[in-house]
Amino acid sequence: MSVSSKILTLNEVIIQKQSAFPYAKGDLSRLLSHIGLAAKIVNSKVNKAGLEISILGTADNINVQGESQQKLDVYADETFIKALQASGLVCGIASEENDEIVIFDDDLSLDSDYIVCIDPLDGSSNIDVNVSVGTIFSIFRRITPAGQKVSTEDFLQPGTKQIAAGYVIYGSSTMLVYTTGLGTTGFTYDPSIGEFCLSHYFMVTPKTGKIYSINEGNYSKFPNGVKQYLKYCQEEDKGSDRPYTSRYIGSLVADFHRNLLKGGIYIYPKTASAPKGKLRLLYECNPVAFLAEQAGGLATDGYGNRVMEIQPTSLHQRISFFTGSKNMVLKAEEFMEKYKDE
Repeated sequence: MSVSSKILTLNEVIIQKQSAFPYAKGDLSRLLSHIGLAAKIVNSKVNKAGLEISILGTADNINVQGESQQKLDVYADETFIKALQASGLVCGIASEENDEIVIFDDDLSLDSDYIVCIDPLDGSSNIDVNVSVGTIFSIFRRITPAGQKVSTEDFLQPGTKQIAAGYVIYGSSTMLVYTTGLGTTGFTYDPSIGEFCLSHYFMVTPKTGKIYSINEGNYSKFPNGVKQYLKYCQEEDKGSDRPYTSRYIGSLVADFHRNLLKGGIYIYPKTASAPKGKLRLLYECNPVAFLAEQAGGLATDGYGNRVMEIQPTSLHQRISFFTGSKNMVLKAEEFMEKYKDE
């Protein structure tokens, strides 16, 4: 087998890139490996969801978002918490499924350098109908001194402070996509060897695509700028690729992943019923924004503000979210600016 055809695993690629982070001393590489391990465990359970009735449906709990937790939400949350604590590299996590931060206070964790923001199972309401779901994660270096318990302050850092971010999509094939600021790289899970294998090296999203992704069922509640942009997307223009194609799955990871590869824009704006937006800044928007930018795309709040520069004020802060192909995001912002007073 030639070198060029050699299959590279997630661990091998992480180790190759760790020289770019001398301060990490290999810890970041090991942390990403632990996230990959937890993803394999969750993937196994997701793939059995149709056979294990005990894992389907709601868990009779309401999370901090006011949303019904699915049984797989709880399972994925517990799996990632256990894996991250067992790594000894994380001093705490912020999860969509928990009201407050989860603090690891064993001696090894207290001395660790990293905190993780995570959405353990994005789009979990789709599990019962066999639609792709995912995990989204974001890694920061702690602010508080090593040896102390981590505090909320450690998690309220802008996205520009992320040192790594990624997602896992559990679909027809399972993929892990991540960045450490050196481009966006994708790995496909090979169940025959139990490894994530390099499949998408330096992913680049098209500057302009043909897909727009938005929940058009909320049309009447959208700002006028969004409504006007959607009309623009739907208009026929012989000098361009318009009308665009509407594609919306309802799982952020799945919608973003498709648009990342094919070119497109994903929009979840403020609405009359969600005046601050719906998606969470810390564990949904920031990591996806990091990945989008590293692939040549953009991520803003639709009002000219770069998502990764927004200063978080609370763990579960929600924002308006526009991300995807650069030219499409910029065009959408033109409409938001033009109709901002309507």
